[in-house]
Amino acid sequence: MSEPSSALPIETIVFDVLGTMVDEPRGLTEALREAAPAADTGELLALWQRHIEREQDRIVKGDRPFATADALDREAAEAVAAHAGITDAAVLDRLAGAGRRHPAWDDSAAGLERLARRFPVLALSNANRASLLHLTANAGLRWHQALSAEDAQTYKPAPEVYKLAVTAVGRPPERLLMVAAHAWDLRGAQAIGMRTAYVHRPVGDPPKDTDTFDWHVESLGELAEALEAG
Repeated sequence: MSEPSSALPIETIVFDVLGTMVDEPRGLTEALREAAPAADTGELLALWQRHIEREQDRIVKGDRPFATADALDREAAEAVAAHAGITDAAVLDRLAGAGRRHPAWDDSAAGLERLARRFPVLALSNANRASLLHLTANAGLRWHQALSAEDAQTYKPAPEVYKLAVTAVGRPPERLLMVAAHAWDLRGAQAIGMRTAYVHRPVGDPPKDTDTFDWHVESLGELAEALEAG
């Protein structure tokens, strides 16, 4: 665990959800295996993830009008269906809703509850509002407020998304701590002045040697201990 780079007190904790609080690849893998049990699940997962990353990047760059995460998931599901030969409309519909069923990591609910005893806790997700509602309910996560990139009409790491949290809290960005398993996400938060905590997940985007995040932790419990000690 690294030490924070600033003595300013943290007043609010903002959490990424996909990959940080829920195991997105596992949820997608289970949905793909259910939809196409005879197909190469790893190949289908890569196809899905490439589509989402490419289209979100196009939206952030202004090369495509905004589309919700649900709409992008539907596109990814249709691409997978075409590749795997899925023709059943009900199977396709269920696959398109996979983003609402990802399982939480083992420490997510307990860690979030522990941190919420001391801090306001917010979700800040690329999932759209409806998807975020069902996803966090199914995963057993409880927030003081949940914010969606849909309200900014773009996706992280665009600064407009992080500013949603700053506006919601009504405090300077340096009083907000962004928690994520993705270094790219933390860089986006850092760019507008938010504090940062990288939490290790097996599916995340690890920091580079050049990254200077305030905390590096192995679990939400470790983060809670660090903030309680401070």
